[in-house]
This record gives sequence, structure tokens and C-alpha cells, in this order.
Amino acid sequence: QVQLVESGGGLVQPGGSLRLSCAASGRIFRIYDMGWYRQAPGKQRELVAFITISGSVHYTDSVKGRFTISRDNAKNTVYLQMNSLKPEDTAVYSCFFRVGRSYVSSTNYWGQGTQVTVSS
Repeated sequence: QVQLVESGGGLVQPGGSLRLSCAASGRIFRIYDMGWYRQAPGKQRELVAFITISGSVHYTDSVKGRFTISRDNAKNTVYLQMNSLKPEDTAVYSCFFRVGRSYVSSTNYWGQGTQVTVSS
């Protein structure tokens, strides 16, 4: 059983920066994928970024050049550095890890979410 806990959300002015963290605890054999999604009220859930076991990173177009995803495997932690924040980035951000002994037997785990508000 794996639990994920996010931190780093908060209120920031447009153009500011935040760094989100998500740390996993529990029985972790291998983390295949790690990433972040977000959802604003009345909006569809959006995959923001993810990083694979090989280190390949992917971003949704709206955050390219502004957000950076990274991982620390020794700490079972994924980060999302968010720069040049815009009001439209306001949302609840949640992390996800795919964990298992093999990919075919792996399970996706989700954090509880952390609020990011970009407003002047």
C-alpha cells in the first residue's frame, strides 16, 4: 500500500513561482511513472506533466517553457517547479505514481491534491 502526500501549494502573484513536491511512502518496489495533473472548478482535468522511469519528460502545451518536472528516486519524490505563473494556472494540483514490481502488475496511486492560486 502506497500513500502520496503533496506540498508546496499556495497563493502567488502572476509572474511568481512555486515548487510542488510529492513524496511517496509505503511498500514501493519500483516507480515507473510520476507526474502531475490539475483541475480547476468547472474545467476538465488536465495532465500537466509526467516523467518516465527512463527520465523522459512531457508537458502539456500551456506550461511548456514555464514548468519543470523532476524526480529524486532516493527520496521517492517528484517535483514540479512552476515559474511565470498565470491566473489560468489556478487549480488543484495532484500527483500520481505508477508503482509495482513490474509494469504489467503496477498500480497507479494518487495524492490528495494541493491548491495553487495565482492572483493579484
